[in-house]
Amino acid sequence: MSQENEREQIELSSSKKTGVKRRDILKGLATLPIFGGFIYAFLVKRSKDSTKKQAILEELGIKPISPAEQAPTVKPSAPAVITGKPSETIRLGIIGNGGRGESLIRAAGFAHPDWIEEQRKKAQENKLHTGLRDWLNQDDLNVVLTAVCDVFDVRAERGLAAAKNELRPGGASRPLPGAKRFRHYQDLLNSPDVDAVIIATPDHWHAQMVIDAVAAGKHVYCEKCMTRTEEETHRMYAAVKNSNIVFQLGHQNRQLESHEKAKELIQKNILGKITLVETTTNRNSPDGAWYYEIHEKGSPETIDWELFQGPAPHKVPFSLERFFRWRCWFDYGTGLSGDLLSHEFDAINQILELGIPKTAVASGGIYYFNESWPKKDEYKMTEMRDVPDVFNVVFEYPDRDLTLIYSATLASNKERGKLIMGHDASLRVGWDLEVYADRESTRYKEKIDKGMIDPSLPLFTYTPGAKGVDAITSATQKYFASRGLLYTYREGKRVDTTFLHIKDWLDCIRNGGKPKCDVEQGFQEAITCHMATQSYLLGRKVEWDPVARKIV
Repeated sequence: MSQENEREQIELSSSKKTGVKRRDILKGLATLPIFGGFIYAFLVKRSKDSTKKQAILEELGIKPISPAEQAPTVKPSAPAVITGKPSETIRLGIIGNGGRGESLIRAAGFAHPDWIEEQRKKAQENKLHTGLRDWLNQDDLNVVLTAVCDVFDVRAERGLAAAKNELRPGGASRPLPGAKRFRHYQDLLNSPDVDAVIIATPDHWHAQMVIDAVAAGKHVYCEKCMTRTEEETHRMYAAVKNSNIVFQLGHQNRQLESHEKAKELIQKNILGKITLVETTTNRNSPDGAWYYEIHEKGSPETIDWELFQGPAPHKVPFSLERFFRWRCWFDYGTGLSGDLLSHEFDAINQILELGIPKTAVASGGIYYFNESWPKKDEYKMTEMRDVPDVFNVVFEYPDRDLTLIYSATLASNKERGKLIMGHDASLRVGWDLEVYADRESTRYKEKIDKGMIDPSLPLFTYTPGAKGVDAITSATQKYFASRGLLYTYREGKRVDTTFLHIKDWLDCIRNGGKPKCDVEQGFQEAITCHMATQSYLLGRKVEWDPVARKIV
């Protein structure tokens, strides 16, 4: 078709839809001698882009987006995740009310008054700050916080204050019974006023607390990494599998719509044969390297040091550094492996269902946050960290003809993201996703040759909150691909992913079903992370023996 004929077809199509004839358009444009040409060119380009998009989506087997679906996505109705107030009140206990613990009970509906006030001030200073509004718009999950356990008095008191805060999500307040403080977690587990527990302690306590909670008949929400060692993983897995409790591991990113969309696209074989996956962590600040603030009220009088150490392999004298910056030592966690690789692996495992790799080879070191680093007194430590700040792992999946690479540094902010590479296309996924066709693709060769697909532009993108996958022909949507990971959307409404993950767990307690990240998923996450840790510490390749079910 010549360009002139194509133009005629576009104009004819436009007149049928709008009732405006070509001569009317030309007459109108004639009155705008300067801008008329630009407007006309824009209409032609938009029509061509629409045709191109339709062809691409048909090729991919994806339902095109209708004009109605392209309308603003915020609807007055409640999002699908909200199913109405559940009838059965569940009594929660929190073990470990530090930074993550506070986030978890807040997601369940119990915010500390200081957080409420802080969010109000931020909203007054910036109308785009919607943290408090989003929290208030959450559904009331009909839970009460009846028990708090923390070895640090200040954190325990904050948990008690949150438990009594009658300002509730869901638009209304209701009287709350408040919570009782327990100094030892065993006493909390033995309480008849607790149905389910959230465990957000350092990793070295996870296994024993979960096992004891199972024995006490309490449902468990446990933060990642599931365990600190391989041996603990086997014991925890056996305890949960032989029980009737509902277990959820704290990978709230399982609630991201973009992960579900990535999985759907890969199942449609959009990428072709996938041979390489790269996932990364880049942070570049003291907080990012776990040099957290040491609380001014922290002391041997306010912290139960012996209870904190508990099952840690090496007992040391009281140390504020180790208490507030525990992620810097293998005695309490596994550093980048259990703290951040765990998130990255679980996301890829959710999308590709990889399971445990056959082998792992890890390397790295303490290359930046070492003896020469501290520039300010507030970050100086009397004892060096022993977990690396640069960490790389190669996992092999020979049965899938696939390699998974994890690469991390805590001394650079360079954004790299998660990338799944196939013969026909590559998919980058985070809070959103985008797909680029490969210029040597077999599947898309004809459309690339005809100019229907430009490999330098995204083949399509998906942004949570939009109604569906949309082919992209401009750089505009690319801007939105750099947003964060703390929330997602349900039918156009912004929702905290931790709230969704807590709700998923509570729904399963009330109604049955399998949580998004149950103990089977947790076992795969933990073993994979421990393979990386063991390889790094042993300085050699390690292998998973699926028959003996152990790392060798």
